[in-house]
Amino acid sequence: MRSGPALLVLALAALPVAAAAQDGDTANWPRFRGPVSNPVGTHPDLPTRWSTTENVEWVAEVPGVGWSSPIVWGNRVFLTTATSAGPMKGPSLGTDFSNDYIAELQAQGLPPEEVNRRLYARDREMPDEVEIALHLLCLDLESGEALWTREIYRGRPLGGRHRKNSYASETPVTDGEVVVAYFTHHGLFAFDLDGNALWTREVEVRPTVRDFGTGASPALHGDRVYVLNDNEEDGFLAAFDRRTGEPVWWTYRSFEARRRTGWSTPFLWETGTRSEIVTSGPGLVISYGLDGTELWRLGRMGGSPIQSPFAWEDLLFVNSGASGGDQRPLVAIRPGGLGDITPAEGRTESEHVAWYERIAGGTYLPTPLILDGALYVLYSRGIFSRHDVETGERVYRSRIAPGAAAFTASPWAYNGRIFALGEEGDTYVIEAGESYNLLGVNRLDDWALASPAIVGDRLLIRTRSHLYSIREAAGN
Repeated sequence: MRSGPALLVLALAALPVAAAAQDGDTANWPRFRGPVSNPVGTHPDLPTRWSTTENVEWVAEVPGVGWSSPIVWGNRVFLTTATSAGPMKGPSLGTDFSNDYIAELQAQGLPPEEVNRRLYARDREMPDEVEIALHLLCLDLESGEALWTREIYRGRPLGGRHRKNSYASETPVTDGEVVVAYFTHHGLFAFDLDGNALWTREVEVRPTVRDFGTGASPALHGDRVYVLNDNEEDGFLAAFDRRTGEPVWWTYRSFEARRRTGWSTPFLWETGTRSEIVTSGPGLVISYGLDGTELWRLGRMGGSPIQSPFAWEDLLFVNSGASGGDQRPLVAIRPGGLGDITPAEGRTESEHVAWYERIAGGTYLPTPLILDGALYVLYSRGIFSRHDVETGERVYRSRIAPGAAAFTASPWAYNGRIFALGEEGDTYVIEAGESYNLLGVNRLDDWALASPAIVGDRLLIRTRSHLYSIREAAGN
């Protein structure tokens, strides 16, 4: 280790901001899944092995619970968390954790409404059960020491959450001048990099399906902040002025899906001919112009949108899965679409759909990535596959390892390896190639549901109670 652990104390120090280095040793990671929404590192010295002690540059204790990802600008790391004086419900492993409990209740002869009541009481946390405080934290990238913290809200949460979710699941976003934190029910908050409050924008509280909570992170492009809020009442995409927080436009969304809540982060797609905002919603992918006007839509998607769209070269990739028997496609889209671009029933392509892969299927929780021209897909139940980018054809499909069956964080890659972080803190290191080859497992022995950040030759991994800076030790 290069230095001892740094305990994250909720300090209020305001230190000068260092400019981002330009020599390749330091890079910015300004949003969820990185600057291009395809988390692939390029530094040759990024670490491939770690544990709670091996290749740990520093580890900071993070109070409370939050599954937002860390973001980085210059020498500053930002993340959010929710704290409480009392205990909050902890996460649950995997996506099938309720089945045994439901079977147990049904075996007791309980009616369906009582089964549901007990299930929800176990798996949800409601506003009358807890008081919370929401925080935006800033750490020093070199040491992990706290630079400042800002308390954004204190009181009863304004909505419930599934125990797999948190009250701080939305990842903040920055452009090096403003840091924007979005807590959906509680509003949109902007600070400068020294922690000075710039503006606050309240957002009306809207119900989520079964009070499962929220999770769509904001997007920042030019002078606009974009937020997507798909809920059970009035879903919308909205643009706000980055400097003032004033609303610029507000577009309401309508879906035919039975459930209308979503947790997907919007993606700014620059195609060379236009810029558009791609959004995954219940049953639909809809793209908008920067004025909020709908450009195109793609149907036959899954009803639980969690994964995020992303692009590679001239193709946009969207995928959609569900825990039930819903549509689960993996789709590649060409630029320039207008209107309904959904392939006809029974077809796997259209003018603007390069391929629509229904058999292999999209993911439920993690978002796929592309490395060296290959598409790699991590499924929440521990299946891993490689696909041809141009055709969608599956090259292989394999179980990651015996017992590895619970994944929420999105995979990342560098130096010919793909990394899959399991919910129990084990990272499976997979060789990039035509066939599946597991190279090793790195263990952190704690819950891990947040997607990491790659910063120069550092890897930042958030667990339930810590943030690790993983870096090759000198001499390795």
